[in-house]
Amino acid sequence: MKILAADNELPALNILVNSIIEAVPEAEIRSFSCINKILDCIKNNNFKPDVAFLDIEMPGMSGLELSKVLKKLCPNVNIVFITGFSQYALDALEQRPSGYVLKPATKEKILDELNNLRHPLKRLQPEREISIQCFSSFEIFCNKKPIQFLRSKSKELLAYLVDRRGASCSAAEVAAILWDDGIYDRSRQKQFSVIRADMIKSLKQVNADKIIVKSRDSLAVNTTLFDCDYYMALAGDVAAINSFTGEYMMPYSWAEYTTGMLVNKYEKFI
Repeated sequence: MKILAADNELPALNILVNSIIEAVPEAEIRSFSCINKILDCIKNNNFKPDVAFLDIEMPGMSGLELSKVLKKLCPNVNIVFITGFSQYALDALEQRPSGYVLKPATKEKILDELNNLRHPLKRLQPEREISIQCFSSFEIFCNKKPIQFLRSKSKELLAYLVDRRGASCSAAEVAAILWDDGIYDRSRQKQFSVIRADMIKSLKQVNADKIIVKSRDSLAVNTTLFDCDYYMALAGDVAAINSFTGEYMMPYSWAEYTTGMLVNKYEKFI
């Protein structure tokens, strides 16, 4: 998500930018206190914002006037006016904005506007063949059909790798997660080998094994080869954030840490 923030008063601009960062930390944010720099960035640097938070009162060109220019340069931009004066509401509404926020801007106000955009954000890339659902229960789909696993722990192994977001995980580390008893003797190593082989076999049956990155004694997922609601939410996708209702990778107990992080991050939507 690309966001433009504009206010000629630097203290107010800092409050606005900090609130946006709290709301969508993964968004690309460009902030300006000068109208000319905004237009230069869009015309010459090819910055096309998805959302523009504009202060209404700015010298040289008001936020209302600027919104008209932005709409010509970026027809699908979502305009959200920011002001400390409620009497501007009617003038702002004539520009058919996405939203209207009274200062001071807060994380909650920003999230409310991003969740109700006039022009919902389109995906930058087409949907991938493989998609993974982490919110609520864990599922993996290939061409929208769920992939079946012979063993439940094979599916749980994949879930843990997805939770680690591409980080390499050793066999001993994953075994400790799957069995939760601290044992990693020869018998457990054989058990893990069976689980790993079954996971890869199940994925390979639908040509989805390419998402697994294997080395001699570790596993990871290639996060660029599949869609994932968890990853999309962290990247600031409002629809993905809104789909989180407080449950993550049910019923795996080891997922409670990530669940807590998500609840704290997106409690506004729960």
